[in-house]
Amino acid sequence: MRKTSRKGARVPAEHLPVARVAVDMSLPHLDRPFDYLVPSELDAKAVPGCRVRVRFAGQLVDGLLLDRVQESDHEGRLSFLERVTSPEAVLAPEIAALAREVADRYAGTLADVLRLAIPPRHAKVEGEPPREPATAPEPPDGPGPWARYPAGPSFLAALAAGRAPRAVWTALPGPERVQAVARAVRTALAAGRGALVVLADGRDVARVDGALAEELGDGRHVALTADLGPTERYRRWLAVRRGAVRAVVGTRAAMFAPVHDLGLVVLWDDGDDVHAEPHAPYPHPREVLALRAHRSQAGALIGGYTRTTEATVLVETGWAHALTADRATVRAAMPRVRPVGDDFDMARDEAARAARLPHIAFDTARRALEHGPVLVQVPRRGYLPALACQRCRTMAHCSACQGPLALTSAHAAPYCRWCGRIAGDWHCPECGFFQLRAVVVGARRTAEELGRAFPGAVVRTSGREAVLDAVGPGKALVVSTPGAEPVAEDGYAAALLLDGWALLGRADLRAAEESLRRWMNAAALVRPGGAVVVSADGSLPAVQALIRWDPVTFAERELGERREAGFPPAFRMASLTATPAAIRELLVDARLPTSAEVLGPVPVSEQPQPGQQPRERALVRVPRGDGLPLARELQAGQGVRSARRTTEYVRVQMDPLELI
Repeated sequence: MRKTSRKGARVPAEHLPVARVAVDMSLPHLDRPFDYLVPSELDAKAVPGCRVRVRFAGQLVDGLLLDRVQESDHEGRLSFLERVTSPEAVLAPEIAALAREVADRYAGTLADVLRLAIPPRHAKVEGEPPREPATAPEPPDGPGPWARYPAGPSFLAALAAGRAPRAVWTALPGPERVQAVARAVRTALAAGRGALVVLADGRDVARVDGALAEELGDGRHVALTADLGPTERYRRWLAVRRGAVRAVVGTRAAMFAPVHDLGLVVLWDDGDDVHAEPHAPYPHPREVLALRAHRSQAGALIGGYTRTTEATVLVETGWAHALTADRATVRAAMPRVRPVGDDFDMARDEAARAARLPHIAFDTARRALEHGPVLVQVPRRGYLPALACQRCRTMAHCSACQGPLALTSAHAAPYCRWCGRIAGDWHCPECGFFQLRAVVVGARRTAEELGRAFPGAVVRTSGREAVLDAVGPGKALVVSTPGAEPVAEDGYAAALLLDGWALLGRADLRAAEESLRRWMNAAALVRPGGAVVVSADGSLPAVQALIRWDPVTFAERELGERREAGFPPAFRMASLTATPAAIRELLVDARLPTSAEVLGPVPVSEQPQPGQQPRERALVRVPRGDGLPLARELQAGQGVRSARRTTEYVRVQMDPLELI
């Protein structure tokens, strides 16, 4: 490295003059650090973890300074850093290492992971006086809700001793799970370590946020959600990065929160599809938090009312231990579940199997309304989201784009859910008939029908258009879509789980597991001993698991069946989506493991844009132990195609939620 003495020329810093920069470029063949010289005038500002601007391929681009070293391995001439955008060290070394590992695990690039991990900069917030570090809370005076679990007190004792207990927690029905999470966080903070809690949606975050405020006191934790707005979210994130706060609760993006001395990670309801990251490389919080727990020697708590097959693998391999209550405690806390279609009901009401609200459901709701609100779960939102010919039952589709027709109200004309075209002159292409019938009934139509059936009760809806957070103890029917169920003040008196066929009949590998998860999440809001009616065949394994309140046995059975069929999580799978030619090129460029099996490609359901080729999807299956080599080879294959400047991008997803 040679210094120049030309007047006005930039001179490298005397100490550690080489900066290794992660350039904000998502091209796979450029997925590595690049070396730059640190000019002497930026020596004090160019600290590891800060944001910088560098010249790359003739353009000024953003980057993050990973490290400073004395010499570079690059034999050519190095360029100087153009400027330090901010001397704030936003990238912690442990998060940089985690991001690299996540990128390799999901066949992605470091730049894509860092975009998920670090929020955009707000200069005004960085200039504000730093927040005073919060003191550690006092240790809790007992296990609290964890006393109901045989292994609960020992889990807290291990956290208090600074060890790293890992548990898959099958929570008892009821609201105590919020207080249980808060007690675990307090235990970790009292031991001098940090805690990170990741939840599915903002309503859950608000509940845990309130419980943490009550358990920890003011100023010892922050909540990170998108609803805060970018400025306030960055302010809270910066307080965590600077070490002023060591407890974080948030939604999916909080999985990368830079908590100092992390001692506990908590993930609630890991089977919720809201946890699935929609941006490349599509990391799942369960995997990211498991990596963080391993790297930081932290405790881990993966909980839910049900158990996923992925969590069952963690227990089966010994990475985590099961944390469940004994059967006597479960029976005392669970509701009474009855399926529609029991032999006794059939003898009394032959039409019960075909009726949408059979006598048992109607009678249960009528009796329960005298004691409090009744929850009605409907799988589909809207009014009538699917229609068919009234005469021949042929599904009604748009004549322009072949999308499904739907109704928004009893007096509206049918319209296409894809293109929005009004289909007031629709005629059946099979029989020519013009009248329509409902195939799927949505939440709004259900509320309308219940309003007529129970004229003295208030009917409220909770769904995509308006999500209720809570309901009072009065006489009310609450119609909700899955995931939008409000919490009742004293618990629901009963719950009706309608249209079970719509959940169980989906062409999805996880249909039964997801159905049980949605049912149990709703039934857990019912008071102990309250009535729950599920409109599904009582002989099905998922329904039996709901009746017995035994999700563990169901998950173990489901995992066994997946292992026999060769599906995740017993096996690892990569989904490749692109045009057929691009998929073939990637499979040739990637040196797949010898154990790899390519399934497909097959056409995807999405309609191609005008002028574009139809897209297909191929699946690459390997044994679980070959998952990381598969991801790395696909990553390398993407790099080869990128270096050739191939214009088409192949979407690679490791273990996607939707396989069928």
